[in-house]
Amino acid sequence: MLDLTRFETDPDHVHDVQSFAAGEWIGPDAAARDIHSAVTGQRIARAGNGALDTEAMLRHARNVGGPALRAMTFHQRAKLVKALALHLGQHKDQLYAVSFATGATQKDHLIDIDGGIGTMFVFASKGRREMPDDHVYLDGGVEQLSRNGTFLGQHICTPLQGVAVHINAFNFPVWGMLEKLAPTLLAGVPAIVKPATASCYVTELAVRFMLESGLLPDGALQLVSGGLGDMLDRLTVQDVVSFTGSAETALKLRSAPHILANSIRFIAEQDSLNASILGPDAAPGTPEFDLFIKEVTREMTTKAGQKCTAIRRIIAPDPHVPAVIDALQASLAKTTIGNPKDSATRMGALVSASQKADVLAKANQIGAEAERVFGNPDRFEVHGASAEAGAFLPPMLFHCADPDRATTVHEVEAFGPVSTVMPYRDLDHAIQLANRGHGSLVTSVITRDGDVARTVAMGAGAYHGRLYFNNRNSMGESTGHGSPLPHMVHGGPGRAGGGEEMGGVRGVMHYMQRTAIQGSPDLLTAIGRK
Repeated sequence: MLDLTRFETDPDHVHDVQSFAAGEWIGPDAAARDIHSAVTGQRIARAGNGALDTEAMLRHARNVGGPALRAMTFHQRAKLVKALALHLGQHKDQLYAVSFATGATQKDHLIDIDGGIGTMFVFASKGRREMPDDHVYLDGGVEQLSRNGTFLGQHICTPLQGVAVHINAFNFPVWGMLEKLAPTLLAGVPAIVKPATASCYVTELAVRFMLESGLLPDGALQLVSGGLGDMLDRLTVQDVVSFTGSAETALKLRSAPHILANSIRFIAEQDSLNASILGPDAAPGTPEFDLFIKEVTREMTTKAGQKCTAIRRIIAPDPHVPAVIDALQASLAKTTIGNPKDSATRMGALVSASQKADVLAKANQIGAEAERVFGNPDRFEVHGASAEAGAFLPPMLFHCADPDRATTVHEVEAFGPVSTVMPYRDLDHAIQLANRGHGSLVTSVITRDGDVARTVAMGAGAYHGRLYFNNRNSMGESTGHGSPLPHMVHGGPGRAGGGEEMGGVRGVMHYMQRTAIQGSPDLLTAIGRK
């Protein structure tokens, strides 16, 4: 177990992040990677074991975890997911304490840790309310296939008899795991979780809490801290890969010959160039304009901009662009950057020095087509920490005066506190610019005009996984541009990966097989028990 009394405070202590494989905890070996604190730069952990027996892990999941989960009904699995959420909720403070080393603030923890636990509660509730207390899920109604009704058809869903391999990103070490794990367990499929190495020590602690609860059947959950080795080459048609991360990595994994040859399910949620459109009616001085500035500021600074749903392109009516830039400059100037443990800090560090270097490189590319109008990475103030030792950056705002001729601002994402303002002539032009991201997870529109909302939905819906509309009437209860909710699908076409996570029971279906059954009424009733 991670020693919280020495973690990050004792410079001589390095935590060995372990994997949980085939029922055993296994520590790192000589090939392990060092992990450094995002805040201090100090080496705090190491992870990775090149000798993990991946075949034994898969066999353990398929032969032990899978049968145990499939023996439970949907309602029993839903109760299991709820019990796990309750148990994790009792250990939130310990997860908070460890997560500060990733550069995340307390508000960031609420999104990652509390958000992940909340997602489990939603899936548990939907499993009880929208799924049967049975082992077979009926998908749609009965189809009469004969004149007299003696031969009928129906679709059913049953659990896959393999394992779900979850490959998660560094930015949400808890939510990223739980938003995949909840529907997987509800479907009745065991999971092998592989978190990103940079923040895997947080995931390891959460996995330990769940395993030590005694709630999970043996083999239902395993953990790989470090590389997966040859695991993906050993998957079968009954297995699933669920991936979150960059488009480049997703392409490499999903195009592997073994994955393609066996038609192995590959669900991808990739980073994208999400946009926010200021409606033509949302002029300076309106509540909508102020809301727009608030949303953009929050999405640039929350998790230091390291969110797959963060606003990367700020699309505003040409006459309002100067006012948007002025308002964002004033708002971003209030952002206190520093030690995430300090309650006064509004933005912490990026997850690592390498991530900081990558963001700077991408910002330089954007700077070739746009003018930086706020944020100097060579001169900014950090409170309670060292800008040189930690992976800190200021929010950086760019202005692209000619987005039609530009390409980089629509194709290159700096995965940090970086966003670009660009003008539009009319609503059709705004939609065209939003769609130039070639597929995104979310685009938001701040407007009170129903015609504007409908026009954007019709023109941009095909390019975006979620359209978020907000104005003075809904802003008091809205959840925010960058908040994927378990009730709604999270994913997007094209660059965003072409997948859909969560979405209530829709997310559970990724781990089940839909089968058409045909026969007499009594046989169909026996199968579906309805």
